[in-house]
Amino acid sequence: MDLKSKKPSRNQFLPFSLPTIEEDEISEVVDSLRSGWITTGPKVIRFEEDFKNYIGCSHAVAVNSGTAGLHISLMATEISDGDEVITSPMTFAATVNTIVIQRAKPVFADINPETLNINPDFIEQKITPKTKAIIPVHFAGQPCDLDRITAIAKKHNLLVIEDAAHAVGSEYKGVKIGKTETLAVFSFHPIKNITTGEGGMITTERADLAEKLRLLRFHGISKEAWKRYSAKGSPQYEILLPGLKYNMLDIQAAIGIHQLKKLDNFIEKRKNFANQYDNALKEIPEIITPGRVTYDCLHAWHLYIIKLRLETLKITRDEFIEELKKEKIGTGIHFTAIHLHPFYANKFGFKRGDFPNAEYASDRIISLPLYPKMKDEDIVYVVEAIKKVVNANKK
Repeated sequence: MDLKSKKPSRNQFLPFSLPTIEEDEISEVVDSLRSGWITTGPKVIRFEEDFKNYIGCSHAVAVNSGTAGLHISLMATEISDGDEVITSPMTFAATVNTIVIQRAKPVFADINPETLNINPDFIEQKITPKTKAIIPVHFAGQPCDLDRITAIAKKHNLLVIEDAAHAVGSEYKGVKIGKTETLAVFSFHPIKNITTGEGGMITTERADLAEKLRLLRFHGISKEAWKRYSAKGSPQYEILLPGLKYNMLDIQAAIGIHQLKKLDNFIEKRKNFANQYDNALKEIPEIITPGRVTYDCLHAWHLYIIKLRLETLKITRDEFIEELKKEKIGTGIHFTAIHLHPFYANKFGFKRGDFPNAEYASDRIISLPLYPKMKDEDIVYVVEAIKKVVNANKK
């Protein structure tokens, strides 16, 4: 499609993201509501099985958020007081908050400035005798260099817990993200590639970790606790360890069962829109389009993130966003570098200058609208609006 061939016009606001919820998801939720079984039950079990088969992994454990998944993954691997966990400064707070909640110390390794993924060159420099794990974040759906990260982890006897919140459907060298020796954690928040309203999934090849995760997500109650109120269950139960209340509902799983069937099609649509953005935005020198890794992978395109060349513009990134809002375009910021937030700066002494690649991106990034329900003319409109804002604010 020639993006120059149409003149944009828009009456309604174009949101940054919208979930694609159709009649099959709605009917499945209604079926759960009518069944009387709305909490964790058979549909959660079905969704876990479907997800396990999609990834090709041995175990899938459903939880009520990606954050919950990260938390109990750290608990299951016994990360706690005094341990250090290396991760990216370019991530959402959940990645790092859960480390702190476990009374461990987050240690940041700077990113690749083009892909925004953690740079393995910086990881090994950060390892100390207290280091227990590495949490790579598959940023925007583009996989990190897992071969290099895994090699570093094995050399130093460290765990790898993949933050795959952006990466459902992504592949690294022909293998789905989530088929991992240790743990991978996915998110099904409404802006993600598939949604369950709120929800998450943990995948692993290790039966011992899967069993522990199932206990931790529901009060530490013994296996198959969800059946205790059914005709085949028993009201008796045992607490095997102190767990939390992180279980997914059947209502949520009802959505996920049908979302998962559509995931590959969703990704194909996202990829098509990303390519259209690439082709049009590369003509604007003030805009930096998303960088690509050099190794073989399937990018899930959870986000399409541009960077502004602020040295060529008279306005800041935040002002640029406001100008796009005037053009009825919603955007996002993914993310403000974690170490720049007050809590982390105050508690751990981080400061601007510590991670220059993350800071450069943090000041300049804008996430553009990207979701399957968009139309080609929406991409045209966004590109033309960006050109308008750039042309009005060039130095």
